[in-house]
Amino acid sequence: MESGQSNTQVSDNDWVRITSTDGFSFIVRRKTAKASGTMKTMLDTSSSYAEAATKTCPSGQRAIIAEKLVEYMSFKSYYETVGPKEDIPLHEFMERIPREVVLEL
Repeated sequence: MESGQSNTQVSDNDWVRITSTDGFSFIVRRKTAKASGTMKTMLDTSSSYAEAATKTCPSGQRAIIAEKLVEYMSFKSYYETVGPKEDIPLHEFMERIPREVVLEL
């Protein structure tokens, strides 16, 4: 590590953990987790949240729901720079949601 850099320096390419209530963990890039406003605030290093220090965000959801949340955040961060809304294949994402979890999402 170069002198002048600290261990607390964070990057959007850093990895963070999103945990479910039933013990599953999902490892995602910080940029992807920051697609959620709540997780963005939790991971802000200038905040006093423990999640920022541990790089772990509890989702408060079962694994099947947390997995779909991670998929949605990935989808959102991937397509955030796309021009017209017509270019975003939203139907592809919607087809991947099982009917039994639609109401929970």
